[in-house]
Amino acid sequence: MSAMIRASRAVLKGVSGSVATVDRELIDDLVVANRTLARLNVLDAFGHVSVRDPKNPRRYLISRSIAPESVVASDILALDLDSQAVHKDDEDKLLYRERFIHGEIYKVRPDVNAVVHSHSPTVVPFTVTRAKLRPLLHNAGFLGLGAPLFEIRKCAGHGTDLMILTPSLGKDLAKKLGKEAAVVLMRGHGDSVVAPSLPNAVFRAYYTEINARQQLQAMTIGGPINFMTKAEAITSSDAMLKASRRPWELWRKKTMQELAAE
Repeated sequence: MSAMIRASRAVLKGVSGSVATVDRELIDDLVVANRTLARLNVLDAFGHVSVRDPKNPRRYLISRSIAPESVVASDILALDLDSQAVHKDDEDKLLYRERFIHGEIYKVRPDVNAVVHSHSPTVVPFTVTRAKLRPLLHNAGFLGLGAPLFEIRKCAGHGTDLMILTPSLGKDLAKKLGKEAAVVLMRGHGDSVVAPSLPNAVFRAYYTEINARQQLQAMTIGGPINFMTKAEAITSSDAMLKASRRPWELWRKKTMQELAAE
């Protein structure tokens, strides 16, 4: 038996009853997405990834509350769009406190099939300064669709912990994301990235961080920055939706090899 097959079987072993009818490859991919973004330092011990259930768009798959780099198939649960467990056996499992980010976005964005919430380290400074996160790298053309800033003080006052802990705040965040943007920044917190597929969401989350690093480097050099135009950004974004399959296959292969070695 090949190492890849052994890894695939290991990652899919003992899935929750709530995802028993979900295609195994999708569960596998969600595990890969979590571990890949942790390896790429977009996620740390916090943050989370979800994917809409293609067989039932009124629910989504997400891990139980656990560090992303530790996620395995048995951690994956199905939640409804109110972000509650759909399977009775999962009701006693600890869920991510900010899961409302996912459910409320899925409610209002039928074009979105995957969401990544992270505390992407180089992105956070762009949430607390006047500098706008704008696309300068062609891989990050999706930033040209907009990267609005969610200011929680406008919705919940000055005494919060900056986290999205209620459906109401999830709705407010989804409203700020709007109908077109692929990224919403969260002041002093991080960002949430959306995409039409899970591989696209991983790609976008990673290149949001990369663009932020390169924009910061360009700012330190000085002088005006020649950002992408709106037309360039849209064209590049469309192209990258297809091209993202290449890094995804690489990331997936590496993660499966890691799982085989565990």
